[in-house]
Amino acid sequence: MNRVKKIVSLVVFVPIAIILIVLCVTNRQTVTLALNPFQPDDSVLSVSAPFFLFLFLAVLFGMLLGSLVTWIAQGKHRRLARQEARAAMKLRDAPASAKPQPPLTGASMLPPAKG
Repeated sequence: MNRVKKIVSLVVFVPIAIILIVLCVTNRQTVTLALNPFQPDDSVLSVSAPFFLFLFLAVLFGMLLGSLVTWIAQGKHRRLARQEARAAMKLRDAPASAKPQPPLTGASMLPPAKG
């Protein structure tokens, strides 16, 4: 199983690494990101960096934002799992004497065997 994981990792991550390296090499020209839409020539609110850096930052930001939204959306499931784990611990730790004993007499008893 461990060997299969290594092979799958190589098959997946080596092509991704090659694509990222090619992306970096082909997009290394410097671009300027102007953060002031009304005066794009304002150097105070502009950042110059290689284009691939902006691409990587955009992908990283998207992944972080998606992870945060997923984590928040699944909060109800985590809360339910915690509640069920607490209930299971209470039942497991409860003493045997606290469990209800079946009645020895009453409607639930079978009639005596005729013999």
